[in-house]
Amino acid sequence: MTKLPSLVLRSAQLSAEILPGFGGALSRLDWIGGDAPVPVLRPYAGAAGDAAPRPNQLACFPLVPWSNRMAGGFSYGGERYAIAPNREGDPFPMHGEGWQRPWTVAFQSASQVLLMLERRDGMPFSYRASLGYALRGNALLVTLEVSNTGALALPFGLGLHPWMPRTAGTTLQAGARKVWMAGADKLPSHAQAIPEAWSFERERALPEGPVDNVFEGWDGQARIAWPQSGLTLAIEADGGYYIVYAPAGGDFFCFEPVDHLINAHNMAGGPARHGLTILAPGQRLRRTFRFTVT
Repeated sequence: MTKLPSLVLRSAQLSAEILPGFGGALSRLDWIGGDAPVPVLRPYAGAAGDAAPRPNQLACFPLVPWSNRMAGGFSYGGERYAIAPNREGDPFPMHGEGWQRPWTVAFQSASQVLLMLERRDGMPFSYRASLGYALRGNALLVTLEVSNTGALALPFGLGLHPWMPRTAGTTLQAGARKVWMAGADKLPSHAQAIPEAWSFERERALPEGPVDNVFEGWDGQARIAWPQSGLTLAIEADGGYYIVYAPAGGDFFCFEPVDHLINAHNMAGGPARHGLTILAPGQRLRRTFRFTVT
């Protein structure tokens, strides 16, 4: 297996490995405050030969300039913007595009790094993005920012896509007001009251059946616990939505803090009603995420 160009950050309790050339992604985040390192996020296990990693093999990647699926494009300001699928086997464009592009290192120290992505030639989204990772004791602080460098106002959204290990008894606590159900195309169809099995208002084990849904009305606080390792992970973010992707029988799950609904560009009421931020040329959007391990 070829060694990928990476950066390693360390604090007294945490170690993070970052792949700037592969979507600015994290390839691992480990607790090193005990006798041996313990993965907090599912670590990248490597690819055969010289194959590049696929984003869904990595520990976490940024979502910019939108999150999750979009129904083939969107209309805004009297214009229609078509966006092609960007992942094999999926009919819709997914997760924006920052996860598929190399980022450059603007600053690096032993415990933090700042990455940059320039997409002035992007269509329809022309933007500059920055992605900061900083270790502070037992916490990882992630800062994601995007600036509209285009000529027109457009709706932008941000988020993170972390992958967590799922071991026996793994629990999740994250309150929300409602959940969006999806059709066969995996796009939101309607919102409803949260079923008991998915009610994470109080800490509970992940359900045995599959979950792949977006939850709305989040207060930005979540907690994950792994009884086998004795670790807990507190997540703080300034977005009002989260996505849970937990396939039945899987050894991983995803808890994705995001600031907008899936396919928000095309939902009734307009993109701003569903969490997206309209950025005029030159305006910026910034989101912060904190992962605290105990």
